Amino acid sequence: MRLRVEFTTEPFDLDEAPAHAVVAREVIQTADLDAVDVGPFGNTAEGGADEVLTAVDALLRRALASGATRVSLQVNVIGEDAK
Repeated sequence: MRLRVEFTTEPFDLDEAPAHAVVAREVIQTADLDAVDVGPFGNTAEGGADEVLTAVDALLRRALASGATRVSLQVNVIGEDAK
């Protein structure tokens, strides 16, 4: 199964990316995922179910530990793995 995760972390700071946002992006960018798109107001990543769920676990734990007061995320099934 393939999954897509979309997420944001709060609180927002329009002047400088907060530590929790930087950590969340690092987790996603270094995870074993197929497609990653990071932006100032939302982030998206796709990959196999195990890889996405592992990344989401690390994302939640590390973002909260770095000061996030809210993490909004959505996970969608987008297809079957070709593996």
